[in-house]
Amino acid sequence: MTLVEKQQRMIDDLLLIEDAQERLAVIVDRARRRPALEGAERVEANLVPGCISSAWIAGDVSDGLCHFRSDADSPLVRGLLALYVDLYTGATPAEVIALEPSLVEKLALDRQLSPTRLHGLRSVRARLRGLATSHTAAESG
Repeated sequence: MTLVEKQQRMIDDLLLIEDAQERLAVIVDRARRRPALEGAERVEANLVPGCISSAWIAGDVSDGLCHFRSDADSPLVRGLLALYVDLYTGATPAEVIALEPSLVEKLALDRQLSPTRLHGLRSVRARLRGLATSHTAAESG
């Protein structure tokens, strides 16, 4: 399955929940059941700049595929991070770099989030792209 197809499947699955508030609640609830980041990964180097809440994203590449982990102090931010992490985990670094997410807009989350939260999501995207880029550079260097 391509990353574009994966994103569409995620969108289709969440759009089965008609009410946008309920949809957001499901996203937050799913993230609550995920394991928190280990203390060693909750470090300043993994902090996402530009987020209101403390938010961390760690990642690595094995067998040519990205594997991301995330955590945040805020349940809402934790849910939004998990949405992006779920999308990009299992993709190649090149796919992570190339695909701009459309989840937030297509799920109408952009109408429910403050401009500050939306700015934070752009920072999350930049962090994921940066991690993928650094792994691409390390492989070619």
